[in-house]
Amino acid sequence: MVQTAEKSEDLVKTLRDTIVSLVRGEGPDLSARQLAVFLTCYLDESGQTVRGLAASLNVSKPAITRALDRLGELDLARRKVDPLDRRSVLVQRTPKGAAYLKEIRKVMGDAVQTPARKTHAEDKTATVRRLRRVVAA
Repeated sequence: MVQTAEKSEDLVKTLRDTIVSLVRGEGPDLSARQLAVFLTCYLDESGQTVRGLAASLNVSKPAITRALDRLGELDLARRKVDPLDRRSVLVQRTPKGAAYLKEIRKVMGDAVQTPARKTHAEDKTATVRRLRRVVAA
């Protein structure tokens, strides 16, 4: 039981360090819902629809639409009418979104390897530079 609590605490700290790094960087500042939609689209290999995302995340379709509006503004995801069922809207990945996911993975890896109290100025600077490159792309 203690080991599970420690693992949970480590995961929470990794999540916090990751979010802090993303917020401090020059990259897009996504809400929790936007990040959930983004990660669901990029980590689930099956194609996503607005209807499917709403069901998967247990939120309304208008909430998914608002999240996708923001992701579209940032070129992290696109919507396209399904040619097989014109009533359905497909969510597509973008190269910029793939680069952002790669950066999130890098930041998370750094957060796992570097305890929160031992974060160095050069690590922060490197993270900011990487996120700026992603946003500029």
